[in-house]
Order: sequence, then C-alpha cells, then structure tokens
Amino acid sequence: MDQKQITVTSPLLPDLDEFQGLLKEIWDCKWVTNNGQFHQQLEATLCEYLKVPFISLFTNGTLPLLTALQALRITGEVITTPYSFVATTHSIWWNGCKPVFVDIEESTCGMDPDKIEAAITPRTTAIMPVHCYGKPCDMERIQAIAEKYNLKVIYDAAHAFGVEVNGQSVLNQGDLASLSFHATKVYNTLEGGALVMHNAETKKRVDYLKNFGFAGETEVVAPGINSKMDEVRAAYGLLNLKQVDEAIEKRHQVAIKYREALRGVKGVRFFDDMKDVRHNYSYFPIFVKAEEYGKTRDELYFKMKDQGIFGRRYFYPLISTFSTYCGLPSSAPENLPVATKIANEVICLPMHHGLSDEDLSRILDLIVR
Repeated sequence: MDQKQITVTSPLLPDLDEFQGLLKEIWDCKWVTNNGQFHQQLEATLCEYLKVPFISLFTNGTLPLLTALQALRITGEVITTPYSFVATTHSIWWNGCKPVFVDIEESTCGMDPDKIEAAITPRTTAIMPVHCYGKPCDMERIQAIAEKYNLKVIYDAAHAFGVEVNGQSVLNQGDLASLSFHATKVYNTLEGGALVMHNAETKKRVDYLKNFGFAGETEVVAPGINSKMDEVRAAYGLLNLKQVDEAIEKRHQVAIKYREALRGVKGVRFFDDMKDVRHNYSYFPIFVKAEEYGKTRDELYFKMKDQGIFGRRYFYPLISTFSTYCGLPSSAPENLPVATKIANEVICLPMHHGLSDEDLSRILDLIVR
C-alpha cells in the first residue's frame, strides 16, 4: 500500500457544525458582504488579538499591499527584497513604481539594513521589507534609515500573524503592515488578508480605497477598487481565531522535534527561536550545503517528493530572476549574493498542526540517514 502524502502545509479548519450555525445566521439576515456583522466582529477581535489599534480586512493577501502603496501615495522607486513570494514585488509593479532589490541577511532571510542606504536614490519613496518565515526584520535599523531619508515603510507581514518582540506586535512597526489569511497560513479565512494602520484617518482612507472609493451612497472620494472581505469568510475567520493558539503550539512542538533530530546533521542548517520573540512557527526552512551534506538541495527535495513528502523550495527562484524583473540593474546576481545562495539551499519542511509523530519520523528518517 502506498504511504500517505505529507504536504508542506494543511489548512486550519473551523468546526463544521459551528460554521454551519454562523452560515444559518448569514442566510437568515441575507447580509452577505459590505461590512456586515461578522466583518465588523472580526476586525474588532483581530485588533484585540493582534494588539493593534486599527485593521482593515481584505478578500486576499495581495490587495492590502496594492492598497497600502495607494493609501500612502507611493511613487518612484521602492526598495524591497528578492527573497519573498512574488506578490510583494508585483504590488509595487502594479502601482507603477520601480522595485529596487537589496540583499538579505543569512541570519533571518530578511532585508539587510546594511544594503539599504546604497540603494536609495532621489526617486526612492518607500521601503517594503518582508518578515520572512515570520522572523522579524531588523525593524529598528530600517526605521532609522527611513526617517533619515524621509521614506515610508510598508511591511509585508504575510508570514507574521501574531508575531511579537518583547510583547509588542511587529504589525505596529512602519507606516503600514500587510497580512495574508490564505489557506496556507497559520491563521486563514480560506482566502483573505488585512492591513494594519496606526490611526483612524488612515483606516478611513483604506476603507474607501477597498470599496470603490465610496464615502456614502452617492459620493466617491477616491479611485478605489473592490477588495472587501465577505461575511462567509469573516465568520470562518472568527471561528478559526478561537483555535489558532492551539494550532501554533502544535507547530511549536513540531519545530522542537525537527531541531532535536537535525541538530548535528552535517550540512543542514535551520533557525532557532530568536530571543524575546513570540514566534508563530509558520514555516520550518532548512538550508542544505551539498559539499557537507553529501547531496544537493534538489537531490534531497526530489528524494522527499518521490517518497510522498512535499516540502517547498520557498523562495526559489528569486523574484529578481523572473522575466518582468530580471532586466533591472538591482537584479544582477552579484548584487544579491546571500539571497542567491539561500535560494539554492532552502527547503521548507512540512509544518502544520496536523502532523503526526509517524509523519515526522518519515520526514526525519529520510533527511538524517
């Protein structure tokens, strides 16, 4: 008998009976979108859970990034990282801005602050860092550079749901922070996302922009789009929020077992927890050095796949290598040596709340032997 497939992630699903109860309420009131009761409840509950002052919900995780750039009226050049999901850079491109790539730190896979200032030109208006794998960027140094050059900072925090440093949410840093609630994330609303902001004025502008620019029944104040979250996903999200802490703790236990088994395996590197950080264990990347491990990253990756174990090479290839961006001067591999190296070494191992001890044994036996 073939062994079951072990996927890199698995969606956190609410209790079906509870969800059907909330669906019955939606069906009874017939208010299925446009800032209904569950949408309002989810925004309020997420503000409390995430320790943020204001949040605006979206129908997916890309639209908050697009809207953030619009809300802050960003033009010209935006400094960002090539080591991310393509939505990060696509949002810059769709806004008619030019992405400028800088290298990453090997210790976090986040943007290297030492590389930012050299990339700033008179056309630079913003920085878009990524909390890669949920590991916080060097936010203090990035903010200092932004203030020195009068730049906006928009954090792509798609991986950073619930992540805190010294008890403070990373989502409160920068001018805006964007979240993804895609089914692959620690917390999901099937598809969905959010933008976190510091004041009511910015929230009002964001809410206009995500609803065609309507400020009333007959008044349009901005060239907005339609990116609102509906009531079905908001209800789903409310239920998932009740169980996300338990799911994160299960992920934590998986991370502990991975580290115990892999520590000392020659040629395999992984991240330990950062001091004073509340992690969400959204990913578990390993980095394979072929000359020490005895196999290349791809040899291990395809060996896993052949055995029904589906890791992912997040993030390979680099965004800077894709056809839209490879002609940019900042995309040159010599400009991005660390990102290029990491992209060629990384495999994200299966990481989710549903992994069994048997699953972990299969994964680890294959890597360690």
